[in-house]
Amino acid sequence: MDYSYPMNYDWKTEETLDVIQFFQCVEQAYEKGITREAFMDAYKKFKKIVPSKSEEKTLYKEFEQSSGYSSYHVVKKAIDERENRIQMN
Repeated sequence: MDYSYPMNYDWKTEETLDVIQFFQCVEQAYEKGITREAFMDAYKKFKKIVPSKSEEKTLYKEFEQSSGYSSYHVVKKAIDERENRIQMN
């Protein structure tokens, strides 16, 4: 991994860890797959910290530019397809 996670320095330590965990789940969906339940749990925590759609989009864009992984597409797949396991191609 040669990239960093997007963050906001106003977040508390626990919030920062939850946001990093969400982005790690996005990575996992691309690299080896993740259960839908684990991903959605991380996403729900992320949304409590980042309720604004515009901030969410900004963080997604920063992460995708840095890592090449699309958070949006993983979230969309998790919500739309309802499969037990999320594996991005």
